[in-house]
Amino acid sequence: HDFSFNPKDERLPREQLLENIRGCDAVMSMMTDTVDAEFFEAVGPQLRVVSNFAVGFDNMDLEAATRHGVYLTNTPDVLTETTADTAWALLMAAGRRLGEAERYLRSGQWRQFSPALLLGVDVWGKTLGIFGYGRIGAAVARRAQAFKMRVIYHKRDRLPEAEENALGLHYVDKATLLRDSDFISLHCPLTPDTRHAFGPEEFAQMRKNAVIVNTARGPVIDEAALVEALQSRRIFAAGLDVYEEEPKIHPGLLELENAFLIPQLGSATQDTRDRMAGAVMNNIEAALQGKRPPNLLNEALA
Repeated sequence: HDFSFNPKDERLPREQLLENIRGCDAVMSMMTDTVDAEFFEAVGPQLRVVSNFAVGFDNMDLEAATRHGVYLTNTPDVLTETTADTAWALLMAAGRRLGEAERYLRSGQWRQFSPALLLGVDVWGKTLGIFGYGRIGAAVARRAQAFKMRVIYHKRDRLPEAEENALGLHYVDKATLLRDSDFISLHCPLTPDTRHAFGPEEFAQMRKNAVIVNTARGPVIDEAALVEALQSRRIFAAGLDVYEEEPKIHPGLLELENAFLIPQLGSATQDTRDRMAGAVMNNIEAALQGKRPPNLLNEALA
């Protein structure tokens, strides 16, 4: 096939993006690209498939794609374990104050061992709450077994009893999850129901030593409310990989030592990104051959 690509590792302005994709049969999109009716009309009627380089697809308008007869796809499965690793890295770094500790050491402030220096919270033996339980949530739960944690979860539909028993999971309502969790890890999709699912009311119900981790979607957390909860020490810490208005970060978060922040690195390993690229290409190739793409999202076109 003939192809063109953006040689810079940065987002194209909307107008330039729409100009560059005009006349294409297939497009690989990033989760920062809004794939909507305007997008499809800019490309033209020959467009067969838009393959998202991500597992999330809240940037894509499935109804508009179906009206235009365009397959939409994503990259599930290939990044599950790596993203779960990242959630655990955030959980442990925030709980043990590792970002703050490294800055303290690099600034030359460390002089000697001190019993009260940078005290964090234990991970092992504590209660982990998982909000939204899909592939990545399940992978996070498996890792919790090694830390002898009690794992509770909340999602729209309860898991089968056999699956709960296999990992020692306990289904709870949202209020119980907030009240009983020492650590809360977010793994829900972004929908109208989950936008700002964690705001002032939720933080007020959490434990004072609780740590919240987000590798899902930034707008699931009301960042202004999170800043207030961290500033007032209403909760202990947060570990974030995603943000409400990316790439903009709430200035309050940047000033807080108890916020451990990384720039959307959930699936950022060479092996995983290679697998994601392979999944994108497999979806595109199938569509161009007139076949059903392996990771089709708009089933109405199947």
